[in-house]
Amino acid sequence: MKRSIKKVAVIGSGIMGSGIACHFANIGVEVLLLDIIPNALTDAETKKGLTLESKIVRNRVVNEHLANSLKSKPSPIYGQKFASRITTGNTTDDMAKIANVDWIIEVVVERLDIKKLVFEQIEKFRKPGTLVTSNTSGIPIHFMSEGRSEDFQKHFCGTHFFNPARYLKLFEIIPGPQTSSEVLDFLTIYGEKFLGKTSVVAKDTPAFIGNRIGIYGIQSLFHLVKELGLTIEEVDKLTGPVIGRPKSATFRTVDVVGLDTLVHVANGIYENCPSDEQHELFKLPDFVSKMMENKWYGSKTGQGFYKKVDKDILSLDLDTLEYRPAKRASFATLELTKTIDKPINRFKVLVKGKDKAGEFYRKSFAGMFAYVSNRIPEISDELYKIDDAMKAGFGWENGPFEIWDAIGVANGIEIMKAEGLEPAAWVTEMIASGSSSFYTVKEGATYFYNVPTKSQTKVPGQDSFIILNNIRESKKVWSNSGAIIQDLGDGILNLEFQSKMNTIGGDVLQAINKAIDLSEKEYQGLVIGNQAANFSVGANIGMIFMMAVEQEYDELNMAIKMFQDTMMRVRYSSIPVIVAPHGMTFGGGCEMSLHADKVVAAAETYMGLVEFGVGVIPGGGGSKEMALRASDLFRKNDVELNVLQEYFLTIAMAKVSTSGYEAFDTGLLQHGKDIIVVNKDRQIAEAKKHALLMAEGGYTQPIRRTDVKVLGKQALGMFLVGTDQMEAGKYISEHDKKIANKLAYVMAGGDLSESTLVSEQYLLDIEREAFLSLCTERKTLERIQYMLTKGKPLRN
Repeated sequence: MKRSIKKVAVIGSGIMGSGIACHFANIGVEVLLLDIIPNALTDAETKKGLTLESKIVRNRVVNEHLANSLKSKPSPIYGQKFASRITTGNTTDDMAKIANVDWIIEVVVERLDIKKLVFEQIEKFRKPGTLVTSNTSGIPIHFMSEGRSEDFQKHFCGTHFFNPARYLKLFEIIPGPQTSSEVLDFLTIYGEKFLGKTSVVAKDTPAFIGNRIGIYGIQSLFHLVKELGLTIEEVDKLTGPVIGRPKSATFRTVDVVGLDTLVHVANGIYENCPSDEQHELFKLPDFVSKMMENKWYGSKTGQGFYKKVDKDILSLDLDTLEYRPAKRASFATLELTKTIDKPINRFKVLVKGKDKAGEFYRKSFAGMFAYVSNRIPEISDELYKIDDAMKAGFGWENGPFEIWDAIGVANGIEIMKAEGLEPAAWVTEMIASGSSSFYTVKEGATYFYNVPTKSQTKVPGQDSFIILNNIRESKKVWSNSGAIIQDLGDGILNLEFQSKMNTIGGDVLQAINKAIDLSEKEYQGLVIGNQAANFSVGANIGMIFMMAVEQEYDELNMAIKMFQDTMMRVRYSSIPVIVAPHGMTFGGGCEMSLHADKVVAAAETYMGLVEFGVGVIPGGGGSKEMALRASDLFRKNDVELNVLQEYFLTIAMAKVSTSGYEAFDTGLLQHGKDIIVVNKDRQIAEAKKHALLMAEGGYTQPIRRTDVKVLGKQALGMFLVGTDQMEAGKYISEHDKKIANKLAYVMAGGDLSESTLVSEQYLLDIEREAFLSLCTERKTLERIQYMLTKGKPLRN
């Protein structure tokens, strides 16, 4: 059956419901957002009768919920204008409208009786064949559809989004007793392709997959922290980025999510999983019970495990339950991993630690390995689903079975035995059969150990993806210390950065030129993309700082010219070059995107020319390119200065897009040329497809531009007056003004007496001259040094 989703109804406008509504609006779907009229209002109507005023007030709650959601940070929506795709209403006046939607998503309070009442109401109005799903986090799906019609039950299941719906990728699909396979297949594909999610079909067990494992992990740490006498700062240090987890780690994450939310799920598991071998672990420790009594839920109540007092962050002492100044945590074992870039390669070192950190990792991983092995087949028949759920729902870089593989399956078992634990029988059977790992890679595809068949089976759904981890060595064409070139097949190469934070230095520039050389001689096109956390944070400012401090200006001039020339090669090669940015795409990473034949950006791309923060202007062609793009928009009788000013401000205010879509608004992406991919996993494959289309469509090498219209003194005078006023009003510092005036000179094309057509090279030369002159300024060097040491900009 062919099914498409043009309109969705979301019933329930709380934080989760509004977030889900916003994410559907993000992908272009029309949304009807409804909520129940508050009891106080319906009681008043009963006494006074239904008035025009009360009809307006009826929708106030849902409108307030949506407005609050749209104001929240991080934003649930790619661009505020997308909110116009959401229509609000209430379940009393507007329920009949659900007859015109393709999918109804229930997101009301987690009470079965209320959910069943909502489903009863939905069935009165839905047309047959319409999807109905519940965004429950743990109520059994089979209870919800009891008493509903056959058609309702066939098209009903659970679809559990994780909060915030825009950012967390896990999309659990939980079938009911009568859910058709067509519905499950459709939702799986729709979640991956359109919502940008990792779709995981879960069994109808308490807390499903993500929360069952995630809450176990948190609860085990709650008990372990007391057993080992650790502070909450120490646990957060041990369970954060060092092991590929979010910066918020454990206790800060609980504060953000809400301790009450966690306790609700933990209690549900405790009550509904009496045969779980770790049943007692889901009991709340004394300190958590006391925090619940005190309503110390975290951010929502102003205090939890951490508390902000003025500018100071206090942390909770779990023994005294009193707040004290946060203490810096450090462990010798963690120092041993500082030279290991990838978290997956750190685990072998961490579990061998001789200090308290090593003991912590052995105990926590032993418990986790035993627990996940025992959840098969209870919550999933396939182990990869558990890893997918933890990576997509909890932001783990590696799932528990991947970590176990990294330590070594046999070594993991030894660690477990030392802690008095045993893996599930199927793990020892796997080793006895000759399989020494849970995952293997063959011919660019990932295979997992299939417990029921006792064989390595290909992970489904990979045909739409290109996984660089799987082809990095087998398809390597060339590499140096900063990058690697892989053959994607069909005549398309991929250039993947390998430097720290994917910064762009001499080795990366060499690799870009090498990749273009190879593509022009032997291939059809080039993709520049990677699957790290961020595309690139820009040029290697440490190298620039050293050259400037040593006053090696000739060498610095050559380095900047090499950067500019390489960007121009990206633009003017004889083969199509597709750049695939995602995450942080700053400075030089942004400039590279500006010069691509086409940008295939992830929806979560945070793009900006941020060089002002380190006291310089974009020097890799970024200033030139924004002047060129403004010139291309000049129209007869338009006020050209206004157009140029918008592009000037994008740089001068160091604007960073909060999504790929917002980058169109700042002029960093171009309508009709660049595209957005919602699912980052599909990005490299999509970029390859466009490189191939351009190559096979008869790609012609572009001609270098000599027709860039610059406005000269007319524009320069306007910009200089503006910066004078900004400094006089104390909006910017004297050095900010100096940087802005240098940028103004470049984007105006210098102090030419009238509007003139110039070449790109002319603009590049004055851009480079301005960049170099700023590198001689003491305050610029202070800004660069501050960024290198503190990781944030200095305003001086």
